[in-house]
Amino acid sequence: MSQSLSKICTHIVFSTKYRQPLIDEKIENELHRYLGGICKKFECLPIKVGGHVDHVHILCVLSRKITVMKLLEEVKKTSSKWIKTKGNEYANFYWQEGYGIFSVNPYELQVVIKYIENQKMHHENRTFQDEYRGFLKKYNVEYDERYVWD
Repeated sequence: MSQSLSKICTHIVFSTKYRQPLIDEKIENELHRYLGGICKKFECLPIKVGGHVDHVHILCVLSRKITVMKLLEEVKKTSSKWIKTKGNEYANFYWQEGYGIFSVNPYELQVVIKYIENQKMHHENRTFQDEYRGFLKKYNVEYDERYVWD
């Protein structure tokens, strides 16, 4: 085969450090666009970016030219620096160290898009931690609760 082809759809999830509710209405839309822009810079096609006051969801198609670790390092580092330029209220903005990344069947993209679009509704009665534990269970990811949160 002379050409290398791939289509790896992923759902990336990570929170603010200590799950602080720092993503307010003033910044959320611009932050989501900025995160999508970082993905584009690394040739990872953003499909949907959203979240809630203490975390974000990024649905994207991974480029075959970058590792997951490098993409997440750049997304978190660059966006953290950027958000601090948006006002004194963001001076102590940091992302948690870890992240979750889960594969998504291309046929199920619309389900994930709707899920991300409805974050405010999902979090009326559910914390980020409960949501994240649900993803870990759904994808059968073994974890130690002592090391998941920072």
